[in-house]
Amino acid sequence: MTDVPGPAAACRDVVKTYRTATESVPALTDVTVDVPRAKVTCVVGPSGSGKSSLLRLLACVDSPDAGTVHVGGHRVDDLGARGRRRLRRRHVSYLFQRPGHNLLPYLTATEQVRLAADLRGAHVTDDEVRALLERLGLGDRGGHRPAQLSGGEQQRLAVACGVVGGPALVVADEPTAELDTAAAVRVLEAMEALAADGVAFVVSSHDPRVMAIADGFVRLEQGRLA
Repeated sequence: MTDVPGPAAACRDVVKTYRTATESVPALTDVTVDVPRAKVTCVVGPSGSGKSSLLRLLACVDSPDAGTVHVGGHRVDDLGARGRRRLRRRHVSYLFQRPGHNLLPYLTATEQVRLAADLRGAHVTDDEVRALLERLGLGDRGGHRPAQLSGGEQQRLAVACGVVGGPALVVADEPTAELDTAAAVRVLEAMEALAADGVAFVVSSHDPRVMAIADGFVRLEQGRLA
């Protein structure tokens, strides 16, 4: 894991406004958040409260209009798109709501994890890839492509790709929304166990099952901390 001291990610007095042809829409106003290491942090709030905007900042996809953002000890807010992309590749994983959107359809489970490690610049052995898949209940699925996996298996494979190589932060947007109860439980059990080993997760969700495993909450309302 990344051994830089301090939180996995942090925002200070962040402001984000989206501009259309006719108006400016405030998304975040003076938001200050710490995302601790080795914890699951759940971002909650009604629709339009700014959850997705905060996740995009923490995932180094977007930059704020004001305030500072740090991920893995690196300052993000003063980087351009190319710099954020480099930092994101090494230090951040992003899990989409739809399991299949996290994976490449033509690669096996083992190849997916190895590619994720390579993109992160991390050296992992075949034994380490196999052990990670086994830990996530995918030990007998290493040669399977996404279409041969269930939705829950796909999402657990996405988690494996997300944590391999030790990123500073794993950002997940409604990771259980497309899963049935049994599949969701297995995904959340995997996240909880990996967090206990040092992975920092920040998860946006309305799902009570996600909230049940959360170590802390960020509550947003109309773009402000509630």
